[in-house]
Amino acid sequence: MSSSRKILLNVFAVCASSVVLLGCDEQKVADAVNAIKPDTMGFDKLQAGVSTVDDARRKVGKPEIVWQNDDGSQRLEYPRSPYGTKTYMLDFDANGTLVSITQALTAENFAKVTPGMSQDDVRRLLGKPTSVAQYALSHETVWSWHWAEGGAQADGMFNAHFSPDGTVVRTSRSDASNQP
Repeated sequence: MSSSRKILLNVFAVCASSVVLLGCDEQKVADAVNAIKPDTMGFDKLQAGVSTVDDARRKVGKPEIVWQNDDGSQRLEYPRSPYGTKTYMLDFDANGTLVSITQALTAENFAKVTPGMSQDDVRRLLGKPTSVAQYALSHETVWSWHWAEGGAQADGMFNAHFSPDGTVVRTSRSDASNQP
């Protein structure tokens, strides 16, 4: 059996299960299917300058969060969690037309996280963290993202350390060996 046929059968099985578990709410079924289907079956179907916010919601489901900008544009966040190594940011202009799709979890974006940044600014840049931990002795909250760093190390964790006032005090890297 071909790989694409197996994927379609799995998607069908999930759809059938979702209908039973979620009732007849079509949007909930669509969101459940979109959450597990391969990225190439959703994000690759969207085209900058052509696709709309509605197209994105239909093809890749409900975003984790929608960031509204003062100019009417918006950013939709799609983390591929809980231990995925990608978070997609879809940017739309004020008319609701797709401008770009970017992978947020990159070395370039991690380098933009600097002391003094707010939690909101970091979240807008990187998306939802994989985990959040509180450290009472150091008075820090640490947000961590699982990412594919490439090279000799297959993947790792990027960590942003926040002070009690919610601003970045430092960043660090740790092993992802404890991730499934």
